[in-house]
Amino acid sequence: MAQKNILIMGAAGRDFHNFNLYYRNNKDYNVVAFTATQIPNIEGRIYPPELAGALYPSGIKIYDEAELVELINKLKVDEVVFSYSDVTFNYVMTKGSIVNAAGASFTMLGTNGTMLSSSKPVIAVIAVRTGAGKSQTSRKVVQILRQFGKKVVSVRHPMPYGDLVKQKVQRFGSLEDLKLHNCTIEEIEEYEPHIAMGSVIYSGVDYEAILKEAEKEADVIIWDGGNNDIPFFKPNLVFTVVDPHRPGHEMSYYPGNTSLRLADVAVINKIVSANPDSIRTVRRNIISVNPNAQIIEAASPIFVDNPELIKGKRVLVVEDGPTLTHGEMEYGAGMVAAWDYGAKEIIDPRPFTVNSISNTYRKYPGIGKLLPAMGYGDEQIKDLEETINRTDCDSVVIGTPIDLGRILKINKPSTRVRYELQEIGSLTIEKILRERKFI
Repeated sequence: MAQKNILIMGAAGRDFHNFNLYYRNNKDYNVVAFTATQIPNIEGRIYPPELAGALYPSGIKIYDEAELVELINKLKVDEVVFSYSDVTFNYVMTKGSIVNAAGASFTMLGTNGTMLSSSKPVIAVIAVRTGAGKSQTSRKVVQILRQFGKKVVSVRHPMPYGDLVKQKVQRFGSLEDLKLHNCTIEEIEEYEPHIAMGSVIYSGVDYEAILKEAEKEADVIIWDGGNNDIPFFKPNLVFTVVDPHRPGHEMSYYPGNTSLRLADVAVINKIVSANPDSIRTVRRNIISVNPNAQIIEAASPIFVDNPELIKGKRVLVVEDGPTLTHGEMEYGAGMVAAWDYGAKEIIDPRPFTVNSISNTYRKYPGIGKLLPAMGYGDEQIKDLEETINRTDCDSVVIGTPIDLGRILKINKPSTRVRYELQEIGSLTIEKILRERKFI
């Protein structure tokens, strides 16, 4: 059989994993290119030969996805492999139609070819959309297991936005490790909460190598899934978080719908602030595609460090970046805090934005008055800091998972908003873990 030319469409995460596990040492295929989207400034790099393996001594170039059709023709691509997440069914099949019209086949790899088996029990915590509440659910699982004496190591979905060779295997056990690995704000938001509770979390590029390291120090491994992607490790138990603030998305987003079908337990989060009809819609949808899944109802109550900085104040609300951009959420914890604690006015940051932050609003006009905490690199972090400092407000409400005041020099008072998972009802995560013999 003739060798197939493969192009992998990605966003610096699932694409590299699919290559490493399925294509890297397979002589039946020749991966001629990656394309990149969603994340700023990740195209124009090389997937390095140190990671690409013996079949690719020069590495593999990463192009902007905008060049897709041109690349199919120029590189004689036989098959395009779609390898990123948190997009609508229509989006995926539109890309498929573009690829097919250009002459290539369009493929999405399945779980059998992309999940690694572990010698340790694996619990996967995934979600149907970015911003559904996966992170606090993952932390809750870790906390319960540690309370019962288990050595727990989390492994995070990849975010390799820097030097890919240096990011092959990353271990985060202290705040110093965040500096050591030159983490972006997006990375810190995922790693720091685990570090703050005394836990270890791994991430990187090569998940076979990462798994081997994690197994050395764990009784149980937690797959802390990003976006709404499916796990890289074969799980013994799957929690999938769904969001009633976006009812129906669990049925129409890829691979979120796959994640829902994989669930042993579906966690309906945010039920205190969601519309009852939306909660019923989500519950019906869970049952329609996965009737055997147990369902936990939960909330993510907020805690504000300094509520006096909100009440009666003109506030700038900063929310998690990906949740507002490709997550398409209209508001997050920061806005809820502003409403609950009586802010006088929500200040629109758009007249004060600079450079890459201005570009973010042009790309995602639906963000509105909220400021996404975009920080995919040093320049964007500087732009975020300048935007906050230029904004005419009394105080800043930080609804991100980390204290931006530790990273940015903010020239006005600010307060953090924290949130943790709280189950409502008799079925809890601890009860599930007992039933499944994890504790």
